[in-house]
Amino acid sequence: MGGEAERRTTRLDDLIQVERDMLDKVGDLPIDLEALVLVSNLHRTVAAIRREFEKTVLAEVRLSWTAFTVMWVLWIWGESETRELANEANVTKGTLTGVVDTLEKRGLVERRRRSRDRRLVAVKLTDAGTLLIADVFPRFNVEEQRVASLLTSRQRTAMVEGLRRILRELGT
Repeated sequence: MGGEAERRTTRLDDLIQVERDMLDKVGDLPIDLEALVLVSNLHRTVAAIRREFEKTVLAEVRLSWTAFTVMWVLWIWGESETRELANEANVTKGTLTGVVDTLEKRGLVERRRRSRDRRLVAVKLTDAGTLLIADVFPRFNVEEQRVASLLTSRQRTAMVEGLRRILRELGT
């Protein structure tokens, strides 16, 4: 006795309030609750991490998450054309333009037109930008460690493997 009903009850008991609210609203629909909860929690977790980092380590250096990401991409892969940079930073070209404008005003990045095609614009870190990202990244990583420490080593490994599989399947 119990079996599936007991497992379902246990899973329902584990739900956090937002999951209960979603279930109350969509529970009668023919949906995959596990998929809903997985993707919803993934989205909310990333948003929570982003907010936390923007309030702490990024606030200290007056960078948004997107500005940090743009600088990170340029630091790791070097000078990049704006369309590639927008893609790697996962933002629209319009958003990238505003972020690059702000970073350029602070002297952290610079733009230049490509000589072979003057319509193309490349962005690169300035020396000041390189110094800033090299300085802030270890502190950023301390925050990453704090978040990661909320899971066991086994849970972190399983999560990384699962996320990599999703990324591979989605072609990113």
